[in-house]
Amino acid sequence: MATATLSAGAKPADDAIPMRRIFAFMAMVFGMFMAILDIQIVSASLAEIQAGLSASSDEIAWVQTAYLIAEVIMIPLSGYLSRALSTRVFFSIAAAGFTISSVLCATASSINEMIVWRAIQGFIGGGMIPGVFAAAFSIFPPSKRPVVSPLIGLVATLAPTIGPTVGGYLSHAFSWHWLFLVNVVPGIGVTIAAWTLIDFDKPDHSLIKRFDWVGLGAMAAFLGSLEYVLEEGTRLDWFQSEEIVAFSVVMVCGAVVFFWRALTRDEPLVDLYAFRDRNFAFGSLFSFCMGIGLYGLTYLYPVYLGRIRGYDALMIGETMFVTGLCMFFTAPVAGRLSAKLDPRVMMMIGFSAFAFGTWIASRITSDWDFYELLWPQVLRGCGLMLCMVPINNVALGTLPPQQLKNASGLYNLTRNLGGAVGLAVINTMLNTRTDLHITRLHEWVAAGRQVAEEALANTTQRFSDFGDAAQSMAMAVLNQRVHKQALVMAFGDVFLGLTAIFAGLVVMSVFLSKPKPAAAGAGGGH
Repeated sequence: MATATLSAGAKPADDAIPMRRIFAFMAMVFGMFMAILDIQIVSASLAEIQAGLSASSDEIAWVQTAYLIAEVIMIPLSGYLSRALSTRVFFSIAAAGFTISSVLCATASSINEMIVWRAIQGFIGGGMIPGVFAAAFSIFPPSKRPVVSPLIGLVATLAPTIGPTVGGYLSHAFSWHWLFLVNVVPGIGVTIAAWTLIDFDKPDHSLIKRFDWVGLGAMAAFLGSLEYVLEEGTRLDWFQSEEIVAFSVVMVCGAVVFFWRALTRDEPLVDLYAFRDRNFAFGSLFSFCMGIGLYGLTYLYPVYLGRIRGYDALMIGETMFVTGLCMFFTAPVAGRLSAKLDPRVMMMIGFSAFAFGTWIASRITSDWDFYELLWPQVLRGCGLMLCMVPINNVALGTLPPQQLKNASGLYNLTRNLGGAVGLAVINTMLNTRTDLHITRLHEWVAAGRQVAEEALANTTQRFSDFGDAAQSMAMAVLNQRVHKQALVMAFGDVFLGLTAIFAGLVVMSVFLSKPKPAAAGAGGGH
């Protein structure tokens, strides 16, 4: 492979990275881990937060939504701010702000306070994510990519995967406040390390004077409204809701102004011309689809285990830990393979493993437990890592250093948007397919069907002590069984849909041109 040739032909001194930069990069990686972990850490513990803050079921959903909306606005903006202030100053501010807002979340005394602090936490925390990808591909030479790329790929995929596990354990063992307090000590450490050690670049203060406030407002309206529509659309019945219609109008208007500013200004907040690079465009598309699989299954499994199996947060976390374990052990293997295999082949193997795992899960029944979900989770964990490493390399590995900060923000944005779109489609599909299966099952258990009559008679017999109410109670039990079975069948349909998406990515990988290696100097610091 060309990377190996470059490595062999270069002098050892060319590939030497100062220890100061290695420690600085590790601190940045840990900061990114905290920011991504906090997307999902509350997902398994929303009931505890709801009880603690006396919130309604509609209000508590905003603990998650506020974070996601704010984060999705900051991620593409971070490249511009990092160039204006320097990586050192911007990342230090982001780490300190994230730590302070975590404390404020833990001390919130009402749901309104919590939503505000979570929005601030998401906005500031989002700034730490793209900087790590940009630093990885700007300060490390191509010969170090087999080590660095699996590391950031592992963190980007492992953090949201183990979020429900960590959150379930903390809220079960201590209280929901520790979902946020756990960030304090590491956050202080990351802030100090970032300020002391980062020396990758110099600030360009002239960018602050040319800051596009109109573009920022348009981007916030566009991405914030898009995230809101995707998050709340299913619950509010999409365009039957005046709120969804209103936010959709804001989204379209914001998008028009945002794209106009981005394509006509000399120094736009987000440089969309990075998509002219074919590898970056394909890598971003694959990243979008990875977001669907990553966040979609991190959502689906807990919903199944909670609603069908009756698991609590801790039991769900223990069951889902398998995926994280597989990612952890596959990361070094993926790094080795990335130095020897064509990235397109690696992607095809990873996408195939993911598709096979969801295909197995499409045969799910209401009796599935840890052991039945084991192989789908193993294939998901291994497949994610085998995909993520070559996708990172294809998207960012051949870009010139001056484009990396901006491109990294766009690249990470596609993964988050993929997750948002995936969750919206999954929720909508679960609802519509459940209704369809309920209709079909009701036809099967309609009066006159021998099996239905026998089931009704047997269930009525069980409630015979309740006299005249026995038959109505038996009907209620059968109706509950039908609804449960319909939901399980809907889960199977969703898994089948995910299988189709990742099988399609296998085919798309064939048509991707083999990426050319970066120039020898592209990996060094500047």
